[in-house]
Amino acid sequence: MIYNDFKLERYFAQYEFTAKYLLSSSDCESMSISDLLAYSSGSLDELQKVWLGYSESKGHPVLRTQIARTYQSMSEGNILVHSGAQEAIFNFVHSFLNTDDHIIVLKPAYQSLFSLAEDRGLKVDSWKFKEKPEGWELDLNELKSLINSKTKAIVVNFPHNPTGFNPSLEMFTSIIEICREQDLYLFSDEVYRGLEYQSETLPAACDLYEKAISLGVLSKAHGLAGLRTGWIATQCEAVLEKMARFKDFTTICHSAPSEFLSIIALEHQEKIIERNKNIIRKNLAFASDFFQKHSNVFDWKPPMAGPIAFIGLKTESSDDFCKRMIEEQSIMILPSSVYDSGQKHIRIGFGRLNFIEILSHLGNFL
Repeated sequence: MIYNDFKLERYFAQYEFTAKYLLSSSDCESMSISDLLAYSSGSLDELQKVWLGYSESKGHPVLRTQIARTYQSMSEGNILVHSGAQEAIFNFVHSFLNTDDHIIVLKPAYQSLFSLAEDRGLKVDSWKFKEKPEGWELDLNELKSLINSKTKAIVVNFPHNPTGFNPSLEMFTSIIEICREQDLYLFSDEVYRGLEYQSETLPAACDLYEKAISLGVLSKAHGLAGLRTGWIATQCEAVLEKMARFKDFTTICHSAPSEFLSIIALEHQEKIIERNKNIIRKNLAFASDFFQKHSNVFDWKPPMAGPIAFIGLKTESSDDFCKRMIEEQSIMILPSSVYDSGQKHIRIGFGRLNFIEILSHLGNFL
């Protein structure tokens, strides 16, 4: 099987470690191992005792228990640990979807949420955001119109990457009711859950619907991408069984040191996430003033949740603007073309401590 290039990840591969400034990071501020261990007394001694053999294929039982506690009705048995969210997406598409299935994906989207299915030969339809002067909108009637006799799953992502949109509880439950009425699976990418500031934190889909699969990871809200710890949570035994069997062909099991460190992160996640939300709040206030000041260049629609926003460009194509920023200022900014979303937007990330410094540098250039 031949897979199309992952446009966003290829862009990061080219510039992430060569550009001086990163203005499109999708994660929150990270920390050192020492910083993380400081949350738990005696953890350095315990880390040195971690056995470097194989670990349980489903994930360490303590880790799965800690993950389950982030949901309302999940238990250890409802959790399957993966190496990052990407492996979980890959395994779901390859283990549970058939080539004659049809799926509907909310777009713009992180590419693997739709392109892996397309590359396997599935029919994929797009449920697209509509951009309005006051923000981003979704049409539930449009979603209903895309469903056909072969539709197996709807794929959503809230809080949304890249727009920062988060639906109301009423809209979210309506999506779930559509799935229930049509007997569809719901794959719910929830990697930014917990980073809400202009909207409420939604219940996880897996807590509301027996055929929902909730995707989680420590990379985004926790800022711990180096641990490569992701998971799915679901009530559906068939999904868990098929994905667990397919995982035997990918990573088999997770990293034992990462599992140990991930347990600490989850034990103290309220403090870690609140730290990151404070960074976001400060950066977002600065960003709002900045983009309003430069409204001749940018069309700023404040995000509702998460550490990223999708900003309109008024002066030139996003490819040209981002190329110019790299070449003239060594600032990496993502163009909307990596989302297959035209040339009128850029994605910025405001979850890191140096955001104000970078945006100030951009302001001096403008």
